Amino acid sequence: MERTIYTESEALQFIQENDVRFIKLFFTDVYGVLKSFSIQPTELSRAFSEGISFDASAVPGFLGVAESDLFIVPDPSTLCVLPWRPREGRVVRFFCSIFRSDGTPFEGDTRRLLFDFSESQRARGIELNVGTECEFYLFKLGEDGYPSKEPHDRARYCDLAPKDKGENVRREICLTLEQMGVHPISSHHETGPGQNEVDFQHADALTAADNVQTFRTVVSTVSAKNGLFASFLPKPLENEAGNGFHVNISLFRRGENIFLSKDAEVEREANAFVAGLLRRAREISAFVNPLASSYKRFGVFEAPAFVSHSHENRSQLIRIPSAKGERARIEFRQPDPAANPYLALYLILRAGIEGMDDSLTLPPELNIDLYNAPKETLSRLEKLPSSLAEALESAKKSEFLKNALPARTLEFFLNEPIDHDYAFGDF
Repeated sequence: MERTIYTESEALQFIQENDVRFIKLFFTDVYGVLKSFSIQPTELSRAFSEGISFDASAVPGFLGVAESDLFIVPDPSTLCVLPWRPREGRVVRFFCSIFRSDGTPFEGDTRRLLFDFSESQRARGIELNVGTECEFYLFKLGEDGYPSKEPHDRARYCDLAPKDKGENVRREICLTLEQMGVHPISSHHETGPGQNEVDFQHADALTAADNVQTFRTVVSTVSAKNGLFASFLPKPLENEAGNGFHVNISLFRRGENIFLSKDAEVEREANAFVAGLLRRAREISAFVNPLASSYKRFGVFEAPAFVSHSHENRSQLIRIPSAKGERARIEFRQPDPAANPYLALYLILRAGIEGMDDSLTLPPELNIDLYNAPKETLSRLEKLPSSLAEALESAKKSEFLKNALPARTLEFFLNEPIDHDYAFGDF
C-alpha cells in the first residue's frame, strides 16, 4: 500500500469521513523516545492552527519549569491509521513539529533539524536518500508478565521455522508496516538467539527517520500482542550479537546517483562524502551510540571497531556494497537502534556533506578482515570510542557538533547522557 500524502484540508476530511474517534499526536524527545498525546477529532483543526500545549519540563532535554509550555502541531502528510486498533472508531496518528508559545520553532525538535537540513540540500539540488536495516531481539515474558532474558528461540542467521520461531511475528510486523505505507524489502532471523532484522526501501531522510519510529512502535505492539517483549538495546545479551542500525545512503543530483557515476569529478565528490563521515565518526559516536552498552557491541559479530572503509567487507565502519544501478550506495555500520533516528541521520548526513564541501580526499580502503588482523596492523588504525565516557569526551571537543546542534540540545545531551531506558528494551 502506497502512503497517501495528505494536506491539512484533506486530513480533516479523512477524519470526518472515516469514523476516526481518536487522534494520536507523536513527537520525539532528545533521546529519540517517542511520546504521544491523544486528542478528539473535534480538536484537530485547533491542533493545526494553534498547536496542542504540553508540559515541556517533564520531557528530558526540553525546558525547565520556569518556561514549560511548548506546542505540538501535526504534520498532515504523516496521517496514518493504526491498523491494530478497531476498525470501528478508528485511531490515527500524526508526527508533529514542536513550537514555542510565540510560534517560533523549538530548537530541541530533532525532527525539524533533519527536515531543515534536508531542505537546505534540496535547494542545492542534492536529494538525500536513506535506507535502514533495523535489528531487535524477542524475549519471552516471565510469569509475572515482565520480560525475561530468555530469547524467543535458539535459531541463528537465516534459519527457517521451526528453529526460527520469529517468522510469524516478523511476517505480522511487515504486513502491518505495509498497511501503514512503510515498505520493508526483506526480513530474516539474525545471528543471535531470538534476534531479528527488517530492512527498508530507500526514502528521503525525514521519511526514513519517521519510518524507524513507526517500525519501533509496530515491533513493540506486535511483539506484545504475541506475548513477547522486543528489545532494541545495543547489547541485550552479553555473549551474543548486538543490535545494529545500519544506515544505507545514496545521494542524487539531477536524478543521478553520485555513488554510481563514472564522471571523475562526481566520483571525487562521492569519495569526499565518505571521507567526511570517517572524519566525524568519533565525534558523533555519543549520538549514534548513546548508551553505555553501545560500546560492548563494537568489534565482534560484524560490528565495527575502527574508522575504516572498504568494498563489501563487513568488518569495516563504512562498507560499499556490491550493488548496481539505483541501489548503489554506502553502508554506515556504526549506529545502533538506541539512537534518536532524526538526530543520527542529521549528523551522519551533515558530516558527509561537509566532507564534500571541504573536498576531502578519501584514504585508501582497507581490504582485510579487521577481526583477525595482526595487532601491529590494528595499532596503526584510528579506533572508535571504547566507552560512552570516551565518546562524550570526543563530542565535548567537537567544533563540528557545536556548529551543527543548538547549544541547549548539545549541552543537555553531553551532560545528561541516557544510561538505559525501558523504551529501548531495558529489563
